[in-house]
Amino acid sequence: MTTGLPPAAKVDIARAEELERQFDSEMRFRELTGFAARAIPFLLVSLSVFHYYTAGFGILTEHWHKAIHLSAVLGLIFLMFPATRRRLPGPTFGGVPWFDWLLAAAMVAATMYLPLVFEELTFRIGMPDTTDIVMGTLMLILTLETARRSMGWALPIIVLICVAYGLWGNHIPGVLAHPGSSWEGFISHVYLTQEGIFGIPVMVVATYVFHFVLFGVLATRMGLGQFFIDMASIAAGRFAGGPAKVAVFGSALFGMISGSAIANTVTVGTLTIPAMKRVGYRPQFAAAVEAAASAGGQITPPIMGAAAFVMIEFLNIPLTTLLIAAAVPAFMHFWGVFVQVHFEAKKFGLKGLPEDEIPRFWPTLRNGWPTTIPLVLLLGAIIDGTTPYLAAFYAITACIVVGFLNPRHRLTVKDLWDSFDIGARYAIAVGSAAAAVGVVVGVITLTGAGFRISFMVTQAAASTVAALEPVLAFLPSSIVDAQSLALFMTLLFVALVCIAMGTGIPTTALYIVLAAIAAPAVVQLGVPPLAAHLFILYYGVLADLTPPVCIAAYAAAGIAGADPFKTGNTAFRLGLAKATVPFVFAYSPVMLIMVDNFNFGDFLFTTVTCAIGVLVLGIGTTGYAFTHMGRGSQALLVLAALLMISPNGPLTIAGFSLAAPLLALNWMRSRAAPAPA
Repeated sequence: MTTGLPPAAKVDIARAEELERQFDSEMRFRELTGFAARAIPFLLVSLSVFHYYTAGFGILTEHWHKAIHLSAVLGLIFLMFPATRRRLPGPTFGGVPWFDWLLAAAMVAATMYLPLVFEELTFRIGMPDTTDIVMGTLMLILTLETARRSMGWALPIIVLICVAYGLWGNHIPGVLAHPGSSWEGFISHVYLTQEGIFGIPVMVVATYVFHFVLFGVLATRMGLGQFFIDMASIAAGRFAGGPAKVAVFGSALFGMISGSAIANTVTVGTLTIPAMKRVGYRPQFAAAVEAAASAGGQITPPIMGAAAFVMIEFLNIPLTTLLIAAAVPAFMHFWGVFVQVHFEAKKFGLKGLPEDEIPRFWPTLRNGWPTTIPLVLLLGAIIDGTTPYLAAFYAITACIVVGFLNPRHRLTVKDLWDSFDIGARYAIAVGSAAAAVGVVVGVITLTGAGFRISFMVTQAAASTVAALEPVLAFLPSSIVDAQSLALFMTLLFVALVCIAMGTGIPTTALYIVLAAIAAPAVVQLGVPPLAAHLFILYYGVLADLTPPVCIAAYAAAGIAGADPFKTGNTAFRLGLAKATVPFVFAYSPVMLIMVDNFNFGDFLFTTVTCAIGVLVLGIGTTGYAFTHMGRGSQALLVLAALLMISPNGPLTIAGFSLAAPLLALNWMRSRAAPAPA
């Protein structure tokens, strides 16, 4: 017996980072040479040290803190991300073209201009002078370029459409029309005020997100990620389809410290995908399992793709409230993936991991438990009411101390340097997204577009309900009424908008946009704000699994050697719980626990019936319970599952009544079947 996974099954951080650069546009940096190869890593580490120090010893005055953060982040993007994939003519300095050095300097100047004239702005907002307009225009153009370089065209195109709408909305007919704006007024709003580029998104990234990204990198480097994978192997590795179940458990645990679906996929997937293929899973299914499980990291407390910290600012709630509320829905997602993995393994007779590839429990626990100290300290500090950035400071400090003292997985000075370097690299694209999304938020507050779009969505839902009124007349009001159907249609329209907008936009940036334009439509129909915001987050990150983009599925398919599009389709099927559970807590917010008038009986009913419904949904989509089943039985079980998941009592009972005889019949067929040779 071994005291841990064999060397081939150990996390290869360098390999994971290489794969992440291959599949994640936010990590495709240019090759640096000479002076730049030394100076830029120094700047990255300095940026991490700045955030680490201010988290522990005091955030600077808000306008200075945001400006220093943003100038460093956006300036570094010009130095680290090439303008095009082909080499442009002209001299370079350390592999960086001369014009990128110039653009980086211009970016720093446009960003630092604001805090330098901050005291004077009180008298100039709404009446910017020429310098304000020039600097604001420069800031807007360069911000769009940093977003394009670090994330592709999706977000800049959305921002440009919003800019055009903000300027010329007076030419649009209908409910979206507004008086329009002059260029001077537009720049004053999105550049000089706290409603645009320097608004909440940038402040949240500068004071919360950066610190938790850095914590995730350090926690992985000091062995916490490996400990999670080892414990997942111990818990599930020996059972049917063991490697796939390890992927589910391991990705759920790794998602607690990783804010990126791609980082989760490539780190855990380099171990689990080859193991799944070895025991007999098809490459396409193996990749889809890892993608679906890894995408769950975006909704798993405490980091939740960093969107959690923006959400608490929007909702003005403690972080502990959000973490408790998000726990049960996150469990439902992983439960849904686990169920389908289990029945897929039973369907094809797949075995678990060989005994010599499963770590032994006590040696693994003895060697790995110190790596959990930073995470426990982080959660304890948050529960105690400590500010998130101070809690992150404690956790980062604990990572450093434990990492240097732990003889089983000792950090070196180089490891610490690399962690601070990589942490800043992860955070700079998020910072660029926050600045670009700030423009979108600025346009929405300038034009009132959020309420206009909400009105359009609710009107479309009301029109649909009106068209269905003849049908509703034949149905008992206890099953469906006009109000519940209007809510359903509104949620459906919002879900489609969220999935469409989630293509190619990072989780944090996507959530900010959706919170401004989609959440009000849901809240308007009586859904509590917390449930509404979690709803849009869930459907936004579902795009990681939804073709044609599905970036997590593409990364997993690259590791497995599978077709990316087919992998995306399978991953979406595995992640169906993520697509159905948001409707449950929108109709029955008691699932989130942190609601007014919480009733444990209602919570238990909603949660248990939902979990059983997800189980039946997995059986229906897999086509196997006790033995193989036909297409007709599968379709009926999927229908039964959807009825069971519904928080409506009569529909839930109808679902159980439909599923029970189908499963009983399948069990009897399995008993009557001849024993295998």
